[in-house]
Amino acid sequence: MATTQLKNGDDFRYLVVRPEKGGIRDVFRCWVWPDGDGARRFFESSDEGVFDAKVSESRWIVVVSILIRKIIAILGKPLEWTGNVVEFTLNLLSVNANLLGLLCNIVRGDVVVPRRGTETFISTVGLLDGRMDLLNEEKMLQGTTNFVSEERGLGLEMGNRNLVDLCVMASKLSYENEKVIQNIVLRYWKMHFVGFYNCWNDFQKDNCTQVFILCNKPKDANLILISFRGTEPFDADDWSTDFDYSWYEIPEVGKIHIGFLEALGLGNRKDTNSFNGHLQAKTSISSIASDVSHGSTSPFGHTKSTISKIDQNIEQFDEVTPEVEQLTAYYTVKLQLRRLLMEHKNAKFVVTGHSLGGALAILFPTVLVLHEEMEIMGRLLGVYTFGQPRVGNKQLGQFMEPYLVNPIPRYFRVVYCNDIVPRLPYDNKAFLFKHFGVCLYYDSLFTEHKVDEEPNKNFLGIRYLIPEYLNAFWELLRSLLMGYTHGPEYKEGWFCILARVIGLAFPGISAHSLTNYIDSVRLGKKSQSL
Repeated sequence: MATTQLKNGDDFRYLVVRPEKGGIRDVFRCWVWPDGDGARRFFESSDEGVFDAKVSESRWIVVVSILIRKIIAILGKPLEWTGNVVEFTLNLLSVNANLLGLLCNIVRGDVVVPRRGTETFISTVGLLDGRMDLLNEEKMLQGTTNFVSEERGLGLEMGNRNLVDLCVMASKLSYENEKVIQNIVLRYWKMHFVGFYNCWNDFQKDNCTQVFILCNKPKDANLILISFRGTEPFDADDWSTDFDYSWYEIPEVGKIHIGFLEALGLGNRKDTNSFNGHLQAKTSISSIASDVSHGSTSPFGHTKSTISKIDQNIEQFDEVTPEVEQLTAYYTVKLQLRRLLMEHKNAKFVVTGHSLGGALAILFPTVLVLHEEMEIMGRLLGVYTFGQPRVGNKQLGQFMEPYLVNPIPRYFRVVYCNDIVPRLPYDNKAFLFKHFGVCLYYDSLFTEHKVDEEPNKNFLGIRYLIPEYLNAFWELLRSLLMGYTHGPEYKEGWFCILARVIGLAFPGISAHSLTNYIDSVRLGKKSQSL
């Protein structure tokens, strides 16, 4: 297969894993004979060297990844239906004052039926943890100016804990629908809701990347927050992305996870050339027009005339139009952020997200740097991610260090205990996915350790297996005691406790819950050593 060329003449390399291209027999052949035709069915690469090295050196990781993604694909629809039933049932109980209230309403013929998209219909994530209020709300609102003006890195010192709490709560809120988000931002947090954006993913052919933006106040704001939605519990595509090992390499920058680029709307693995146009310096929305030939529509369904309108809006910084809202996450957020930074001269911005949302949160400023948007980057206050998977290799981290790590740390990864997602994709000599930035690791006693890499970095180590299950049992016991030991705010509901029971079988999954991250931020205490 020929290597694709960038416009500046450099070559890029890629490896795309395609579980749908073969059957179980091919998976077995991949395990036994990794260099054979059976294995090659699952891979598309820019050159033979890429394929041979990765499969031969890490055949068992490749096989497990393919099997997991095949299982996820088979369970995709049943998982979606299950999620819909679970979510509707829990909302039905919630709006009818739980089971007893529902039974009474049935007798009276006065049952309240929840409706999706309304401000009372809560997501599965929100039902797992019903907390809405910020930690020390008054101090957060009064102290934002101090947080923004500080010329130093933001850790979890007491003076900054409220800002980090805002980030983790915004990460949780991002899983809700627009009306719920708007209601909580305005009524509970007393902040300014800018907008909710449901953005296009060309690979999945759906508006499946969600992000919302808020300011701490409508006029003269000094804080802008961008929150990307993460992996939804019953979304097979989201989980498949987390277990994907496909990457795209940009010369002198590094390798980036293809699934996360697709979620930002920066390409489509079905046409690897599509990444080329989006990941070059000085790329703007107008670059999409180059993909439109002879009056045809773009991959996003936009005609040349529509793209021309969008470019005019970018130049004039007008309000976001319906055409722009239909664009992909990266371009939509960049357009709105640029407008807000012009409107609020003293504002800085924070980017945050949980799980998949955390990956998008760190890739957003990465692409800003690629596009040489240094004026915007100069207004970046920080990036806070929670349970974020790996997004690229060591070279990518070194490329971003001058912008996010040195001389002042502006990128913090919060990792809770045995959460499996930060250990994905695998970090080994073959795939070379690496974290970068400051890792704030919390154990199950909510003790914070500032480390370069979380313990048990690949999760599957044999020596960690028994401790993982013992810890899952401890977390279940802890969930029954939290309301007594830390107050009613930390009491876990029956649905959250049920998730921890399931976690006895899959400890890395239950550890990914945002409840653990909120408790870590609010209750965390520092430790000098791991």
